Amino acid sequence: MNKKTYPHGKETHALIFFDFDETYFPHACTVEQLSMLQQLERYLHDVCSQYHVKIGWVTGSSIAHIESKMKKANLTYLPHFISSNLGTELYMVDEEGNKNSLPEWQAKIDASGFSKETVQSLLHQLRTDYEVVLTPQTQFGQQGYKMNYYYYTKSEQNTHSVLKVIRKLADEYAVEVNINRCNPKAGDPENAYDVDFIPKGTGKAATVHFMKAYYDVAHHRTLAFGDSGNDIDMLKAVEHGYLLFNATDEAKGLHDQHASSAYGEGIMEVCQQVFTSMK
Repeated sequence: MNKKTYPHGKETHALIFFDFDETYFPHACTVEQLSMLQQLERYLHDVCSQYHVKIGWVTGSSIAHIESKMKKANLTYLPHFISSNLGTELYMVDEEGNKNSLPEWQAKIDASGFSKETVQSLLHQLRTDYEVVLTPQTQFGQQGYKMNYYYYTKSEQNTHSVLKVIRKLADEYAVEVNINRCNPKAGDPENAYDVDFIPKGTGKAATVHFMKAYYDVAHHRTLAFGDSGNDIDMLKAVEHGYLLFNATDEAKGLHDQHASSAYGEGIMEVCQQVFTSMK
């Protein structure tokens, strides 16, 4: 896919981390939203040049799904780095738009000992000892180092107990688990939770910590934007972490920094405020 990238300056003074689905990219793609996206891209292009900023997408989507959505929204610019499949894959994007994996990140995954067999053993114990069955997210497949499932809720009390057990088993099997309420706006089912198993030491927050060190950027010069429960750890890993106005109720109950507008408009409002104060 032949795309431009945001300006690549030699210096990096600040970082912005974006969730992709329903944060940077609005799934409805209305005429108004697409117009706002074009405005956002122009704004971020100027921010990168003026403030020596590097931009990254940190998303549950695969690279193939990202490219499909970019085409749908007619996006012009690729970011400087992409952390795909829920922060289990990390690619640097060069000025020609080529994506190059980072050996240092792959080394973290190799050291984690993560395997699909380990997750299958966890699921077997969950099913036999606790009578809890997770449904594979077959529309995405089990991709790379991320294994996706749905847990369909029965009652609030039962759900609380089940999620607690899933987290306990993940800890025992030394895998990371990401659990958040599904967002139908992003194509998820109603009354379900995303349950994603990934290697220890990876994920959205781990990506933030890694990239801060990679670019040697001070914590107070980091921003992040999200809309759902699986963004909260990422938002808390930066100085300026904001949920957009269109965020899920679950997310808003977990994090108290909220933008007053949705999607690109909310992003620009916060960035203008933060970068003005950085001068």
